[in-house]
Amino acid sequence: MSIEKKNSASVQKNFKNVPFDPDHCIQVRGARVHNLKNIDVDLPRNALVVFTGISGSGKSSLAFGTLFAESQRRYLDSVSPYARRLIDQVDEPDVDAIEGLPPAVALQQQRGTPSVRSSVGSVTTISNALRMLYSRAGKYPRGQDILYADAFSANTPQGACPRCHGIGRVFEVTEKLLVPDDTKTIRERAIAAWPPAWQGQNLSRILVSLGYDIDKPWKMLPKKTRDWILFTDETPVVAVYPEYNFAQISEAIERGEAPHYMGTFSSARRFILQSFTTTQSPRTKKRVSQFMQISKCSDCNGKKLKQASLAVKFAGLDIGELSQLTLTELARLLGDATNINPTDSDLHPEKAIVAQRIARDILARVEALTKLGLGYLSLERSTPTLSPGELQRLRLATQIRSQLFGVVYVLDEPSAGLHPADTQALLGALDELILAGNSLFVVEHDVSVIRHADWIVDVGPDAGTHGGEVIYSGPIDGLRKVTQSHTRRFLFTADAAVKPEQRQPSGWLKLAGIERNNLRGLNVEFPLGVMTTVTGVSGSGKSSLVSQALVELVYDALGQKKTVEDPNGEVELLERELETSTVGLIVDGMQHLRRLVTVDQKAIGRTPRSNLATYTSLFDHVRKLFASTRQSKARRYDVGRFSFNVVKGRCSNCEGVGFVSVELLFLPSVYSPCPVCRGQRYNDKTLEITFRDKNIAEVLNLTVESAHDFFKNEPPILRALDALLQVGLGYLRLGQPATELSGGEAQRIKLATELQRTQRGDTLYVLDEPTNGLHPADVSMLMSQLNGLIDAGNTVIMVEHDMQVASSSDWVIDIGPGAGDEGGLVVAQGPPAKVATSRTSRTAPFLLA
Repeated sequence: MSIEKKNSASVQKNFKNVPFDPDHCIQVRGARVHNLKNIDVDLPRNALVVFTGISGSGKSSLAFGTLFAESQRRYLDSVSPYARRLIDQVDEPDVDAIEGLPPAVALQQQRGTPSVRSSVGSVTTISNALRMLYSRAGKYPRGQDILYADAFSANTPQGACPRCHGIGRVFEVTEKLLVPDDTKTIRERAIAAWPPAWQGQNLSRILVSLGYDIDKPWKMLPKKTRDWILFTDETPVVAVYPEYNFAQISEAIERGEAPHYMGTFSSARRFILQSFTTTQSPRTKKRVSQFMQISKCSDCNGKKLKQASLAVKFAGLDIGELSQLTLTELARLLGDATNINPTDSDLHPEKAIVAQRIARDILARVEALTKLGLGYLSLERSTPTLSPGELQRLRLATQIRSQLFGVVYVLDEPSAGLHPADTQALLGALDELILAGNSLFVVEHDVSVIRHADWIVDVGPDAGTHGGEVIYSGPIDGLRKVTQSHTRRFLFTADAAVKPEQRQPSGWLKLAGIERNNLRGLNVEFPLGVMTTVTGVSGSGKSSLVSQALVELVYDALGQKKTVEDPNGEVELLERELETSTVGLIVDGMQHLRRLVTVDQKAIGRTPRSNLATYTSLFDHVRKLFASTRQSKARRYDVGRFSFNVVKGRCSNCEGVGFVSVELLFLPSVYSPCPVCRGQRYNDKTLEITFRDKNIAEVLNLTVESAHDFFKNEPPILRALDALLQVGLGYLRLGQPATELSGGEAQRIKLATELQRTQRGDTLYVLDEPTNGLHPADVSMLMSQLNGLIDAGNTVIMVEHDMQVASSSDWVIDIGPGAGDEGGLVVAQGPPAKVATSRTSRTAPFLLA
């Protein structure tokens, strides 16, 4: 729906910041990306434009898939083919025309490629300025030469600690890990870390050729021998004669007998570290990781730098210590440094002036971050440990400092993971970008952000095939009359959420002496048989209490182990090693619980082979239906024939993935549908089998909603589809790869999988921000399902920033009062109405609003 020029006069009158000029706006014509239905829309420039609508309605397809994608395409047309290879390109949008579109910058909720070397300091470029500060204005030990800025970077040869190579941690293997049972001989597989089957046997044979006794118990071998076998970096190549002993091998060599083959030796440590670094097999990665341990580098004490660099101080701290401070602490320290008169400093006058100027620049950057509620982070915090919302706000603060002009910033739910108190600071940051002469396109569900907008584009009316239309575009007041809009109900109604009658706890789960991150000896009681929301500003300790301490203690009390995914590379290994352990105990209440279910936002799979249908197990039932058809029985096709992971049924060209990588000489590699199966994943013989006139690939392409009609007479499949519809995922395709799902969608798929099960009561459900990425209408639907769990006799405890959820809960526990060291306490607790009266809680003013 386009904005007609005859209405522009009334639009101009209502517009908040600048008049809407229909002749100088961004005009979109014929947008058809994903579910967009050939839409036309005109958008003002130099304004905050919010794209809203229920999850899956098409708002991201318009903002990112159309507007940002076209802006990037135009820019890349002016860039050399070589430079284009280095840029992460999005697909060219399916749109007839876009006029008046300025250059665009996208700030999305994505981590990018995780790296242990990427940190808050590097993402914000504050680390660059900090290195300059230490180089030019640091206090050097007497007699030490001045160091260049590169010497203060852990990512350069000049600065990196030679032992840990600038990571601060070292991957180590010990004899005890590699040889768990030293009474065994090498032939009896004493070296458990060596590969199983033939490869391990091969290494034993090579040792025989090298003259080592593989039939003597490991502990009886000389230490020098044991150390060489386990830790040497040498890789000797020797003749191998299977079944010969060393004497026989020597004789064979003397008489010129040809060896069976030539074997290359690899020590246990070399094998483990090389396998972990290079293997693509999750099974191998899981196996070798159990023989590794990570410890703080003893040379640099985890600070990542050479000793000469760490000897330089500023304000009494080396650069490693300064990087460990929270941003709030760093701002305090830099504030003191900038206020000192250069003549009063103990530095040389020139150094004092330089120190003051660089410190002021760093302080300005740090304050931009603390204003966005990120003061609890440190510069050394690695980016893989940040939430997508935190990472997006880091980038936003950096853009505010960049002072670009005439740019369209496209943001993806910048309020995600933000407490309402911090959202106000976010809105101030967005206003700064507009005042600097830029335009903002924001995909958002948060009502306070929508109310702050100059212009609203409401996409819908519903999700998937029932969405994809612009049902309203204009100033916020005009949305009052649009009855189709789901957003309207939550913007203009005092209380759109349906609140259940207050429920009373059936018991209490009491925790004592909890210590984890910033929680220090915390005592807390969780009510059972009701819904509890744990609130507090970002970094206050909510997740430390609920998702970590509570979950671990309950699992221990139930005699269960927390399911931990195997590490997938050094990033995840380091993340796990850096996690602190929980101190504390459960003193009462476990007699009421028999089961714990955690529903988090981690992906439901790491590859496109994992999808919604496979995770929920409904695909097992679908494959059984196809295998039971008359055609399948005649051809003797079993259930495995209809799995795209099994050789006999899948396409041999793409191996069941559905797409292939195309290498382009001057452009980045692109993925295109497999030319053999045309993206269908299966071979032609498998696709000849149909169930109700659809083949297996066509069934996987159905949305949950369409599949619900298609399988209406199949109860096992219908049960899973019903659960997915109940959590607002009707727009997803059954075969939608796990890699394409947001964290919020992954969490709701997990919840739907749990909802399929028969409810028996006495289960504790723990959720971490389940409303992330949800429109308020979808939040209401989610709350209805969670209330159903409570009514079945279960307990729900969740970490949340959404006040619609907190206000509708039976009990609220507010953690704070601030973030980091200023948090970690229970500020207020009780029914929402009681917490709302607290004078110390930063959550209180937003409850029941």
